Amino acid sequence: MKEKITRSSGNVFQDLGFPSEEAEYLKIRSTLMIHLRKTIESKGMKQADAAKLLGVTQPRVSDLYKGKIHLFSIDTLVDMLARAGVHIKLVVGSSKRKLKVA
Repeated sequence: MKEKITRSSGNVFQDLGFPSEEAEYLKIRSTLMIHLRKTIESKGMKQADAAKLLGVTQPRVSDLYKGKIHLFSIDTLVDMLARAGVHIKLVVGSSKRKLKVA
């Protein structure tokens, strides 16, 4: 039996069935979490050291490492990245779907 392969939309959360708006929000948060974790790792920091730098507790850094996306807002992640010395550049594009005007 041949397996059916479905092309990704480019957003794993949308592919998993989340509504478009929530999927986009989750994608942004996950991207920020990944960059924050990579930044911590690139500096060779232990979780306790990272917590001091980021102004949070070590269990909070542990939550980041465990991927507990529901515990982090975009604002919180942007603040943590800024404390880690990361400059964030925002690129906004239009949606692929076309808007209908009544």
